[in-house]
Amino acid sequence: MRNHRKNTVLAAAAIAALSLGLTACGGGDDATGAKDAGSASSSQSATGAGGNGAAGGGTADQTAAKSGSGSTGGSATGGSTGGSTAGGSTGSAGGSKAGSTTGGSTGSTGGKGSAAAPACAYNDIKVTAAKADEVPTEHITLTATNTSGRSCTLLEYPLVAFGPIQTAKDVPAVAKSKPAAPVVLKPGAPAYANVRIALGGVHEDNKVVNEFNVNLFAPQGPAEGSIVVKAPAGGLAVDEAAAKTGYWTYELRNGADEF
Repeated sequence: MRNHRKNTVLAAAAIAALSLGLTACGGGDDATGAKDAGSASSSQSATGAGGNGAAGGGTADQTAAKSGSGSTGGSATGGSTGGSTAGGSTGSAGGSKAGSTTGGSTGSTGGKGSAAAPACAYNDIKVTAAKADEVPTEHITLTATNTSGRSCTLLEYPLVAFGPIQTAKDVPAVAKSKPAAPVVLKPGAPAYANVRIALGGVHEDNKVVNEFNVNLFAPQGPAEGSIVVKAPAGGLAVDEAAAKTGYWTYELRNGADEF
């Protein structure tokens, strides 16, 4: 009887242990299944998130690419526009203004200045003679008036001939009388030249002159044509050996026109 109970107890214990073992195995399988399901779920979530992340990354990359291409285009456009418009147009506009306007104006102004005052010709000028306030008369003053109606330049000094032009002695000029610049006469304006005609001596070899000739200078030398000048009342007692002339000037000057 005692042995039967012992066997019965052992059998019950074995059955209980087997039940616990089966339960533990079943629980392990469920846990494994749950773990596997969780892993799969996590994998799918991660994959999904990864996909979305990749998609987001792709979108971000695409956006960045778009932004990049946009900014590149903008830079290129801005660069070329700024370069060509500001640099090119302004530069060329400035160049054309500076070159053509400034250079052209200066050139044309100089040209007009030269063309406005050509050398006076014999038919542009009226010449008169007056005796100096002295006794005996040693000097006369020649006055050249521009009658042309335009400005002209009176060059050098009067070429005076006391007698026939072909045989008259040249009257030399006095160097100290030369002005710093040629005389430019406006219409109606006068210029003057002091001329010595004698030394005032009683025994000079004088000749009486009632008219004489005055020639002008051209840029290349003596101009063509001659101006006949009437002597002051009573004529002039001229010593050709002593005769000298000053240069044309706006007014007679002390020192420079005293000889």
